[in-house]
Amino acid sequence: MLKPIRSLAVAAVLTALFSVTVVFPTTTLSAEEAVVQKAGWYHKLVNAEFVAEYAVLPKPDDVQIVDSRPTVRKYDPGHIPTALNIPDSQFDKLVDRLPKDKSSLLIFYCDGPDCMLSHNSAFRAEKLGYGNIRVYADGYPDWLKSGHVGAVSVPYIKKLIDEKAAMTLIDSRPKERKFDKGHIPGAISIPDLQFDKLVDRLPADKAAPLYFYCEGLSCKLSSDSAAKAVKLGYSAVKVVPEGYPAWERLYGPGPTAETSATPAAPAIQAGKESGTISVASFERIYTEAPATIHLIDVREPAEFATGTFKGAVNFPINALEKRIDELPTDKPIVFFCGTSARSGEAHDMAKLYKPSLKTYFLDADIKWSKDGSYLIAEKK
Repeated sequence: MLKPIRSLAVAAVLTALFSVTVVFPTTTLSAEEAVVQKAGWYHKLVNAEFVAEYAVLPKPDDVQIVDSRPTVRKYDPGHIPTALNIPDSQFDKLVDRLPKDKSSLLIFYCDGPDCMLSHNSAFRAEKLGYGNIRVYADGYPDWLKSGHVGAVSVPYIKKLIDEKAAMTLIDSRPKERKFDKGHIPGAISIPDLQFDKLVDRLPADKAAPLYFYCEGLSCKLSSDSAAKAVKLGYSAVKVVPEGYPAWERLYGPGPTAETSATPAAPAIQAGKESGTISVASFERIYTEAPATIHLIDVREPAEFATGTFKGAVNFPINALEKRIDELPTDKPIVFFCGTSARSGEAHDMAKLYKPSLKTYFLDADIKWSKDGSYLIAEKK
């Protein structure tokens, strides 16, 4: 009679044992361990989270982020803030740009998982005796995709200025102590400490390109202001980390409060029709003082994309009534389209809903090319 009882007892013990949930300790992958290794890659990899700890201003002394991509085509128009450009093809020539201290943390990156330039440079640095090397294999495309602000070089800003490209360049330094004593030509002063009070100086169009700079890699005012602009919904925000010191070193001192006083802008001459600006007056202002007016293209986005006046902002006529409060108020507005039909309607609408605005429209036939050139003929 004891055997059945013993068998039942054993069964009960086994059931209890196998019903116990075994809990294994969980581990969180670090910013280095979370990256998948591929053949031919450098053996120590990091992700955007890791890089973001060091891509900050002021720049950490014992860390150097290195962009291994070509300078003009890749690095100048967009890179990780504080990154030094050493194209892999010129590594041997530019190796003296690396930190003298070979224990410094080096983080190489290029243009994504299919790009081997950063891995090649990392191996070369290792052969030179650097012992604390990482590669951000997902590179600059992932940096932007992860929601981080990109940076541009000072030569790229010079290129935009020379091309009279549409942009807003913001000096985040104190006005009297820094900006007034020298700034990058064309920049507007919005000191970071007064950002909230002066935010109306930014363009109404949240897609307009914004470039913030301050006093170089030791200054964080520009990155702070850029972050505030992103929170406000601006989607094309970049910083110029090397800032005014690099401009002064490369191109000489910029204008000061005394030298930047601009001559009086050409007066707006009315056209034949009520509310118009004459073509001759428009072309003179557009050539000599384009910053004194706001150019509003009221065509559809697809038309706008095929060519328009440099510096123009797109407000399609069908959306203008809903966006009427977004129109800038600090300078006269010139509405235009291809034939004056929609631009005249825009002028009438602005006068109806926002009579305080100073608006004009171009009563002309206009055709644009992709490069910004145009043909214009005043209506007869």
